[in-house]
Amino acid sequence: MVNWSIQCRGHSHDAFISTLDRPRGAVGQHRRSASVGVSYGQDKVVRIGFQKYGKLVLLKSKGSLEDKLKSVGYKVVWTEFPSGPPLLEALNVGAIDFGNTGEAPPIFAQAAGAPIQYVAYEPPAPKGEAILVPKDSPIKSVAELKGKKVALNKGSNVHYLLVKALEKAGVKYSDVEVAYLAPADARAAFERGAVDAWVIWDPFQAAAEAATGARTLADGTGVVANYQFYFASKQFLHSDPKIVELVLAQLSEVDDWAKGDIHAVAEQLAPSIGLSVPVVEVALKRQSYGIKPVTDSVVADQQQVADTFFALGLIPKQIKISDVAWRPGT
Repeated sequence: MVNWSIQCRGHSHDAFISTLDRPRGAVGQHRRSASVGVSYGQDKVVRIGFQKYGKLVLLKSKGSLEDKLKSVGYKVVWTEFPSGPPLLEALNVGAIDFGNTGEAPPIFAQAAGAPIQYVAYEPPAPKGEAILVPKDSPIKSVAELKGKKVALNKGSNVHYLLVKALEKAGVKYSDVEVAYLAPADARAAFERGAVDAWVIWDPFQAAAEAATGARTLADGTGVVANYQFYFASKQFLHSDPKIVELVLAQLSEVDDWAKGDIHAVAEQLAPSIGLSVPVVEVALKRQSYGIKPVTDSVVADQQQVADTFFALGLIPKQIKISDVAWRPGT
């Protein structure tokens, strides 16, 4: 296991849902500014894309990255996204340099030709996503989803969860009516009974459980890993890999703090995402901790995701994950 901090030394409720569903700054705006270059005055800039929940949010709130980057002549610009797919689209068009998503979005991004590079991952967190049904639903098993309408965010981790859960239950993916809905729309459809089930991730998952009494039909346990990955654009990684390592080192420090005091983390996150501290604690306890360099085993797991999506016709061509997996020092 690489110690990022050692490597880098010496180199110089509904309101919550609707907020997450709106990116802070459109990709189009960033596309226009991307051509200007990545320097503000005498400082170079690293542009980080983040989602409302996760280790990058904690790093942003602590402000420690700014000080570290300043010492090596860099500034940081933060941009918020509602989910993984638009974040990687921003990376694709040169609007950001670094970000993180779950295991499914990069499959679609790589298949579309995005210049992504996997630079680190978090261990599996299979309980951090689930197939939910209303508390009074007659559906008791994944097999009973056959012929039913299921909402999910296209291209997110939960897309793969549904595919593999159905496979395990002996149900064809084509035998389920999939409604591609962003979290806010899916939550609304779920509550009014317009869909039979909702496949969703934390903290949306924990929020729905607390607010609606939603039942978990199945989570990722024994079905999918539910990794979180960190990415850099190929151009940024190749131009200054030491800055990527510095960012990862700071993320590792935040990760160490978070796993050691989940209640304190929940108290810090809750106000900004509009959820109660107990709900955020539930979600945090289902997360995994420990930010690590990408391994051959993880690459093999990701290749299975890619191959599954290709077999279902969800991506247009076969891809090779090892082509875009970076190792420190290379």
